[in-house]
Amino acid sequence: MNRTVLDSVISTLEDVRDFSVECFADARGSHDWDHTRRVYNLCMHIGEAEGADLEVLEIAAYLHDVGRSHEDTSKGAVCHGEKGAEIATKVLAEYPVSDEQKANIIHCVRSHRFRGDCQPETLEAKVLFDADKLDAIGAVGIARTFLFAGEVGAKLHNPHIEPENTEPYSEEDTGYREYTLKLSRIKDRMLTTEGRRLAMQRHAFVEAFFDRLTEEYEGQK
Repeated sequence: MNRTVLDSVISTLEDVRDFSVECFADARGSHDWDHTRRVYNLCMHIGEAEGADLEVLEIAAYLHDVGRSHEDTSKGAVCHGEKGAEIATKVLAEYPVSDEQKANIIHCVRSHRFRGDCQPETLEAKVLFDADKLDAIGAVGIARTFLFAGEVGAKLHNPHIEPENTEPYSEEDTGYREYTLKLSRIKDRMLTTEGRRLAMQRHAFVEAFFDRLTEEYEGQK
């Protein structure tokens, strides 16, 4: 990040967007600005279908991963949802929305993680949760999974090792590990009607891909 949140007053959506872009200046490809942009688009799609507060969703989508670099550098010791909520609180200090909307945005950021302890309670938090998870499955999700594996120096595939016995951010943190421990479960965690519909389509694609990958890896196809 090239500046602190206190360097200037953030008072427009463009300011929030620009701040978010700066947060990803040195980001890894798997969680870069393009991921935030895709989550934003999914939030607008699902939010409109579900009747959510789109102003809250716009801001929450832009801010949802601003704490990600802290989690990456700590190799998972820092929760980027919690850190992001802390940053969002400072960013929104002078932002012209109601206190209720600010609290909702901060809750959205804090509760969007798949492995987080804070559960989404508001409609907007549920929409952001679904949008973020949808970007982890389907064709884009597969691409991101292997991109992340490359970033942490993981192997191509490890089907003979129980994923539960492997360590994150290690050479065993493969795309297959992420699929087994997270991607395969996402469709069952969706919180909105539209999110579930999209997730079922994307899940079918991911499942077929990893079945095929294992067959090819073993020389069966």
